[in-house]
Amino acid sequence: MKEFIDYILQFSNLNQQQIDFISKKANELALVKDEYYWKAGKAVKQIGFILEGVLRIYYYTNKGEENTRYFVDENHLILDGHTSVTNYIPSEYLQAVTDCKLIVFSKEDWKEISDTIVGWDSIIQKIITKYHTEKLERRSPLVSQDATTRYIEFMENFPMLVNRIPLSFIASYLGVTQQSLSRIRKKIH
Repeated sequence: MKEFIDYILQFSNLNQQQIDFISKKANELALVKDEYYWKAGKAVKQIGFILEGVLRIYYYTNKGEENTRYFVDENHLILDGHTSVTNYIPSEYLQAVTDCKLIVFSKEDWKEISDTIVGWDSIIQKIITKYHTEKLERRSPLVSQDATTRYIEFMENFPMLVNRIPLSFIASYLGVTQQSLSRIRKKIH
C-alpha cells in the first residue's frame, strides 16, 4: 500500500486521515502469468495499481491478428478512462505478462474516495495527463522509424521490461514479425 500512497503523493498532498481512509478501501489482488485483469466485452469493476509485474494491453484486428498496444509495469495506475461507478466495457484485453501483484479498489470505493477527499479528481486528472504524455512520447516515434530504431528505443524506454516480456509480444508492440525482431537482436547484440 505504501507504494500506492507514495505514488499519489507525487501529485498532491494528503493528510494521515485521508491516507488511512484510502488504505481501508484497498485490497490486494494477485494475477498469475497469462491471467486477465480485464477482457474485451466484459465490464471493468475495479481500479488497480501495479505493485509488481507487467501487464499488456492488446486487441485483435479484423483479420484475427493479435496486436500489443502497450505494456504497463510497476507503479502505474490502471484506470479504465471512466472513473465513475458506471461500468466501462473495454474493446481490448489487459493480461498479465508476468505474475503480478496489485492494489485494487472497487468502483464504489473509488467513488467514495472521490466524494470524500477534496481534490481527488484533480489528482487523478494529473495522473491521467502524465500517463497519456508518456504513452504518446513512447508510441509516436514508432510510426516513422525503421524496425531496428524502434527496438533500440524500446530498450531505452523499457529497460526493465526487455528481458521480462516474451519476444512475440515485443514484436507485436513494434509492428514487426518475431523473425524480423530475432534478426535485429542478433545484429545489435
